[in-house]
Amino acid sequence: MSTAVKNQLRVCLLSVQYNIMREMVNKVTFLTSVGFMVLNNAAILAQWFILLRLREDVGGYTMREIMLLWGLTAASFGLAHILFARAFSLPELIIGGKLDAYLVQPKNVLVSVITSSTSVSAIGDFLYGILLMGLCGLGLREWLLALLFTVTGTVIFTAFALLLGSVSFWFLRMDMLEGQVVMGMVSFATYPDGIFEGVSRYLLYFVVPVGMAVYDPVHVLVSFDAAMLLRVLGYAVLLTAVSAAAFYRGLRRYASGSLMGARV
Repeated sequence: MSTAVKNQLRVCLLSVQYNIMREMVNKVTFLTSVGFMVLNNAAILAQWFILLRLREDVGGYTMREIMLLWGLTAASFGLAHILFARAFSLPELIIGGKLDAYLVQPKNVLVSVITSSTSVSAIGDFLYGILLMGLCGLGLREWLLALLFTVTGTVIFTAFALLLGSVSFWFLRMDMLEGQVVMGMVSFATYPDGIFEGVSRYLLYFVVPVGMAVYDPVHVLVSFDAAMLLRVLGYAVLLTAVSAAAFYRGLRRYASGSLMGARV
């Protein structure tokens, strides 16, 4: 079993490495995409600097917590799109009958699918997120937690997108819904959870998992809470298991299209 897992991890890393190298063929385009994404994120964050000069906090968040919030969101979302970009466009493969090329490969189908592409601009998101957290003056323990939460955030973003995308096995046109819900999740993740109350707060923790991906990790970084840490870790594992089960359940009823694409 350990050998099989190691082989799958090796295949995953090689696939990601190949995707990034392919995107770096045109270095000007690559660097421009990364640079503009960093500048875009920085320009938006500047609004919070202005706002928090006018008042002490927003929803209980000072500028340091806002920077942690943005840093974790950008790093997690960026890493998810660097490693598992195809999970965010799964409906396109299902509806178009393009999963055939993955089914005939001697590799884990799910791993093969979600690691088959990468997003260049997401590298800018990831670097920006790491830089932003670096400016928060984190200690060694906080840095280790921040890196751990970047991984759990990546897993939660990816698993949630995979779960939504897998619904396309049963219902068509889920590509539009998946994109809107995931981007809505990212948008909410850049606002303090203290400004949400009632139903909206419930939805952000139990329907759209912004709370587990970003809010709880920020709270743990600011004031360590072992129970909250374990809750985030447990949720990431649970959501991954549920999304993988949904994908393979849907794969049983997959009706391939007539298009057969050779994939290098």
